[in-house]
Amino acid sequence: MLSMLFAMAAAAQSADSVVGTWHSPVKNGIINIQKCGTSLCGTLESGDDIKANPAAKDVNNKDASQRGRQLKGIQMLSGFSWDGSAWSGGKVYNPSDGGTYSGKITPVDANSLKLRGCIIWPACKTDTWTRVR
Repeated sequence: MLSMLFAMAAAAQSADSVVGTWHSPVKNGIINIQKCGTSLCGTLESGDDIKANPAAKDVNNKDASQRGRQLKGIQMLSGFSWDGSAWSGGKVYNPSDGGTYSGKITPVDANSLKLRGCIIWPACKTDTWTRVR
């Protein structure tokens, strides 16, 4: 019984381990991941484009009506559900190409996670993000 409680506590800790601020290797993105109800969401806080122009817009968005919104603060991650070992079933918005992809976030350790985005499996790309704070 005690081992079952420890296992449940470890799973809960793993689910929350991705909450925080992360560095993406793509354009040096800084993304803030937080819990949104029982899901996760993530917003773009900084990156090469934002550093070059703090008023940078979402010019690559496939939806022309969204191209005027600022990149800073844009929601990049949404709709993820914890499956016991990873956050899956979510959406990843990539402002570099304006595409939205199926996503999975897998905690690796306290300071890194793997984010996989797929157009359609097996057409996927995985990046490793490192914790900023």
